Amino acid sequence: MAYLAAVLDYDGDTHIYLQIAEILRERVSGLSSGHPVPSEADIQHEFGVARTTARRAIHVLREEGLIYTVQGEGTFVGTPGEAPRKQRKMPFYQQIASELAEQIKAGQYQQRRPIPGEAALVKQYDVARETVRRAMALLREQGWIYTVPQRGSYVSPEESWPKGSTEG
Repeated sequence: MAYLAAVLDYDGDTHIYLQIAEILRERVSGLSSGHPVPSEADIQHEFGVARTTARRAIHVLREEGLIYTVQGEGTFVGTPGEAPRKQRKMPFYQQIASELAEQIKAGQYQQRRPIPGEAALVKQYDVARETVRRAMALLREQGWIYTVPQRGSYVSPEESWPKGSTEG
């Protein structure tokens, strides 16, 4: 959705998150149930606000019953079950983990060398940090990567990869 950012009144008596919630309320009022709503990252970028401010604006609309959030999938107009939304074949964090595993197998990331950090993956996939953390945890659990505290995550040696993953 390409909208011109509305002008926020930083000096007024209404909290910024409430102003953003009002703008979003107007936008979603014309959308059909099940339609995706901009992510917190999108709101943060559009309005130039902190993630917490974007989260609070979304929370207001969720509390009003105008939108709902599905963990790992996004936020949608309406209430859960009210209208069909496009179903993912798998949760998004699993999709991210799968893509990264494929890139490791293809040699895009070398053994014992770093993979992109959380911030880079959040930006690349336009998802919440928690979604990236779940993807990384899954990759660690499967043996694709390991993490060195205060250093980052690295590609595991090939012998640690899931069995059968090197077959082409």
